[in-house]
Amino acid sequence: MQPDSDLALFALVVRQGSLAGAAREMDLTPPAVSKRLAKLEQRLGVRLLNRTTRRLTLTGEGEVYLAHARRILADIAEMEARVSSSRDVPRGLLRINAPLGFGRAHVAPAVSSFATLYPEVEVRLHLTDRPVALPDDAIDLVIRFGDLPDSRLIAQRVAANRRILCATPAYLDRQGRPRTPADLARHACIVLRQNDDPYGVWRLARGRDSEAVKVHGRLSTNDGEVALAWAREHHGILMRAAWNIADDLRSGALEEVLPGWTLPPADIHAVYPERLNLSAKVSAFVSHLRGFLAGRV
Repeated sequence: MQPDSDLALFALVVRQGSLAGAAREMDLTPPAVSKRLAKLEQRLGVRLLNRTTRRLTLTGEGEVYLAHARRILADIAEMEARVSSSRDVPRGLLRINAPLGFGRAHVAPAVSSFATLYPEVEVRLHLTDRPVALPDDAIDLVIRFGDLPDSRLIAQRVAANRRILCATPAYLDRQGRPRTPADLARHACIVLRQNDDPYGVWRLARGRDSEAVKVHGRLSTNDGEVALAWAREHHGILMRAAWNIADDLRSGALEEVLPGWTLPPADIHAVYPERLNLSAKVSAFVSHLRGFLAGRV
């Protein structure tokens, strides 16, 4: 077994959290993976993993080996990308993470058309309401909303993302239409509890004026589609992205609230580690997604 194969095997076992998971991905049997891992530990003269029937845990030596393995594997991938034709022709496995609602509505259709254009790229799309932290050796590209402070990452904006306050005409006819941001405090507001965003604080601006309003309501959720369903059922005022409620606004099912005021944007970015900057598959998908979203969001 070559040293780089040792590194890849060990990193995969740790990422999967089990020998069986690593075996499935490598198309091997669990005993074969266990045997290769045992030979690696024998060659090094140390134990890298503590094994029980339920879980694997890294030893101190295993933590050191894993940190160096990930760095070396990343260096090898970048070196091969620089000297091979893969810089020019997108090919290989592309692992994408995206938010659940936006991923279903827009990223998945973009992947479908991308797969038709680039048959040599295998795409693995993972949708989740809680974004993964990069760098992550299991993800190549993450679709995120808002600004990203981590300088180790490259973030390319693929679409604007304006947010809007909205409610049904029936709710507003019954409770009145807010005329100022301060009026929101006396309304039933449907609040999303997502990630680390400040809970229940809505920030609005108009020209040089800005206000932060602590809103309240009996309904809150961590799921955007659930919150939108509640708004459609006349339960209160909701903050949602324009792409998510465009059809409701056009049909009149929802009405924009405080249209003269703006909310902080949460533009849509494609984010990836700096080492993947030269990857043809990442570059091609980011470009494709930007064009796909133009006019849609």
